[in-house]
Amino acid sequence: MRELALRSGISHSAISQIERERMSPSVDTLGAILGALGTTLSSFFADLESALPARPFYKAEELVEIGRGDRISYRLVGMDHPNRRMLMLAERYAPGAHTEAVIAHNAEEAGIVTQGAVEVTVDGRSRILRKGDAYYFDSRLPHSFRNVDAAVSEIISAITPPTY
Repeated sequence: MRELALRSGISHSAISQIERERMSPSVDTLGAILGALGTTLSSFFADLESALPARPFYKAEELVEIGRGDRISYRLVGMDHPNRRMLMLAERYAPGAHTEAVIAHNAEEAGIVTQGAVEVTVDGRSRILRKGDAYYFDSRLPHSFRNVDAAVSEIISAITPPTY
């Protein structure tokens, strides 16, 4: 358990509480634990996914919300797709919203701003991206996102391998 805490960055006490069912992990916490164990959320739920037939189309209301509160929304495309090897997100950032901490994980990610203006910082370098502008980077580099527009900003992004 201590080794898992070290590898995942989740405290030993939190892992213990999760194990004893005294705490339910957030999506981010579960993702960190599964990553430390060498798997992803989609693999974790593989039994459920393999029981479902693959389907190529999703209505807007079928996208699974894996957001960070009411200021940032991440809507996942194809959560039930079997053996998913890509994370595709429709992201929405309220005015002034930003990722709380600098993020780093073992993947690559790319995205296109479809509305508004988002400041993307990668490895200490920042750029304001507007509608039609895009990014692509190694997700192991520390990165963050911040809406610098007075209105909602939106991004369509992809991450591989999937972290959720």
